[in-house]
Amino acid sequence: MKTALITGASSGLGKEFVRQLADDPAIAQFWVIARRKERLLELQKFTSKPVIAIPLDLCDPHSFDILAEKLQAEKPDITVLVAAAGLGSIGKTEELSVAETNRMIDLNCRAAAAVTRLCLPYMHKGARILEIASIAAFQPMPGFNVYAASKAFLMSYTKALHHELLPRHIKVTCVCPYWVKDTEFIPKARTTGNSFRHTPLASVSKSVVRLSLAASKANLWVCTPGIVTTAQRIVAKVIPHCIVVPFMDLIRRF
Repeated sequence: MKTALITGASSGLGKEFVRQLADDPAIAQFWVIARRKERLLELQKFTSKPVIAIPLDLCDPHSFDILAEKLQAEKPDITVLVAAAGLGSIGKTEELSVAETNRMIDLNCRAAAAVTRLCLPYMHKGARILEIASIAAFQPMPGFNVYAASKAFLMSYTKALHHELLPRHIKVTCVCPYWVKDTEFIPKARTTGNSFRHTPLASVSKSVVRLSLAASKANLWVCTPGIVTTAQRIVAKVIPHCIVVPFMDLIRRF
């Protein structure tokens, strides 16, 4: 059965992807993954298509065994894969605990790559993959170091995957949004530090997802859904990091 598999689907961008893909004729059912089963079950109200809740903590390596067994048993035809599960903790590197550091790397890097790898055998010509990275991927960010580094990994990974899957006609896009104000990400990230107190011109999930899906259909390897993230992408290309990084550190203090 033609399936959209979405991680981080219980809230934020993942939830909005379910909303906007609800009427896509290329999708017959949704497989939604997050820790909170009750939130996943609520997604059924957005679509008349079956929503299969798969409650998993993707920081737990055993979760990939569970997903692999389910994929092998049901062999879905995955037409859309959205890796939207992510975690950010604001604070200088020495301010974050080892557990916080590891969890960011596990969820933002290992989980995205593992879920993608598990799904690839069940994807065919015309399928699409969207890996949700961040504007932070374009440059190192003092006060948000581990998160930015994890998203830089994801962007590099996605660009190479885009090229690798061209012969299979599978579209791969790395989505790099700016702050998204109507999600749980900003308040959760702020609980761990006092930097980035202000998020001017923050985007909203509806527009980020709409632009991301359009970029995916066009098979763009990187999508910057908004003016701020597009500008930052350009700045990071033309200005050396030795200048950009101190500037980013200055901004976070205001």
